[in-house]
Amino acid sequence: MDLSPSATDENSPQSAVIKATARQLLVKMGASGLSLDAVAEAGGLAVGEVAGVFPHRDDLLTALITDAYNDSAAAMEQAERAAGAAGATAGARLLAVTRALRQWSFDHPAEFTLIYGSPVPGYHAPQDTVPAASRTPAVLAGIVRSALAAGELTPPRRTVPGPPLLRPEAVELFGGVPGAPFSDLIERGIVLWSNLIGLLVFQVFSRTHDSVRDEAAYFDFAIAVAAEGIGLTVPLEENRTTG
Repeated sequence: MDLSPSATDENSPQSAVIKATARQLLVKMGASGLSLDAVAEAGGLAVGEVAGVFPHRDDLLTALITDAYNDSAAAMEQAERAAGAAGATAGARLLAVTRALRQWSFDHPAEFTLIYGSPVPGYHAPQDTVPAASRTPAVLAGIVRSALAAGELTPPRRTVPGPPLLRPEAVELFGGVPGAPFSDLIERGIVLWSNLIGLLVFQVFSRTHDSVRDEAAYFDFAIAVAAEGIGLTVPLEENRTTG
C-alpha cells in the first residue's frame, strides 16, 4: 500500500489505516506485542510509512488510547442525551450511561483492555490522554450534579472522616465541592466510578460468568447498589435487561 507522505498528522487517512491495523493486532497480540514493525508487516506497509505518522510505538499507543477513551465516552454521552430527552430520572440516566459503557466494552474488548487492563510495560501515558480519559467521569459527574440540583439524592448516613481527600483536579471536574450534607459527594462519586470500572473488568474478563446466571441483570443490580453510596436510587424493574 502506498501512503503519501504529504499528510502525516494523526487525523489523516494514513493514520486511520495504521490505527485500524494496530487495533487488529491488539486483538491478536495485546498491547505488549505492538510495534511499528508488526503494524507495517500486518498492513502491507513500509516501516518508514508507519514511522512517518507515528515515529515511536508510544506515539501509536497514545493515539489508540486516546481514541478508546473518546469512543467509549461518546457512547456514554449519546446514552445520556437520549435518556435526558426522554425525561429520565438521574438514576435511570446513570443506568443508561453505564450500560452504554458496558456494551462498548464488550464490543471492543481489546481497546477496553488497553485503557483499563494491566499497564503496558515501558509505556507511560502522557498528559495528552487526560482530556479524553476525563470524559467518562465527567459524564458521571454531570448526572450526579443534576441529581443534587433536583433534590434526588438522599443525604449520607456517614461522611468521610478527617480532612477532604480530593485533589484539585477532581474538584474542578465536578464543578466545586457541594455544601453539607453532601460535602463528600465527590469522594463518593469516585467510589461509584471505580466500582463501575472494576465491575466491567470482572465482566469483560469473565470473572462473574461462573457466579451469576444473568450477567446483564447483575450489572444493573451492582450499579444500583453502588449508586446507593451517593444517595441515588436507580430504578431496576422498568429498566430490566438480560444478556
